[in-house]
Amino acid sequence: MTGSRLSRLRAAPRRPGEASFFWYDTHFGNEAVKVLPGEYFVESEDILIMTTLGSCIAACLWDRDRRIGGMNHFMLPEGDAVDGRYGSYAMELLVNELLRRGAARTSLDAKVFGGAQVIAGMDSVNVGERNTRFVLEYLRTEGIPVVARDVLDVHPRKVCFMPASGRVVVKRLMASKAAALQQQDRAAAQRARPAATGGGTVDLFVDPAPEARR
Repeated sequence: MTGSRLSRLRAAPRRPGEASFFWYDTHFGNEAVKVLPGEYFVESEDILIMTTLGSCIAACLWDRDRRIGGMNHFMLPEGDAVDGRYGSYAMELLVNELLRRGAARTSLDAKVFGGAQVIAGMDSVNVGERNTRFVLEYLRTEGIPVVARDVLDVHPRKVCFMPASGRVVVKRLMASKAAALQQQDRAAAQRARPAATGGGTVDLFVDPAPEARR
C-alpha cells in the first residue's frame, strides 16, 4: 500500500512551485514530502509535509472545518521576480492553492515557524527578523489568525506538518550542525542587502489537537 501510494504521489502532475520530493519516513511510519525553498504543498490526506529552516519562514495554513492544509517555505519577504522564494508570492501561492482545493479563507488558521538568526554577526541584515515581520503582518492583513508560532532566536528548525489534523511537530536543531542552512542564509542575506536601507536535536513541542484549543 505504501509503495503504491508513493508511486501515485510521484506520478501525479505538479503545479509550478509544488513540492515533488516524496519518501517513506520510517520515524513517523508515514509517507512524507519535503518542501524546499520556493516550494509549497497542499493536501487533505494523512501525509507529512516537512521542511528545515534557518532564517527562512514556513507558514502552515489549515482549514479547521474542511481539514485541508498546506505549507510553504520562503527566503525573503519581497522581490522583483514572480518566485516562491519571496514571501509576497509564496503566501499567494499557498492561499490560492488552498482555495482552489476547496478551503475557505474565513476558516483558515496559521502556524508560523523559522526566522532564526543562524549566522552570528549579521545584525545589519537580519533576514529572519524581516521574514517574521512580513509573514505576521501579511496574516494580520488577511485576517488569518496565528494560533501557534515558533520564530526568531538562533536555532534552525525542522518542521513537520500533518494537514489531515492540523498538528505540527517542531524540533530545534543545534546551530553548529546547520552548515547547509548557514550557506543558504548567507545567500539570502546577500540578496537582501540592497533593500536593507528601506549535539543533536531537542523536541520543542507538539501543539495540541484542534479540538483542544476550540
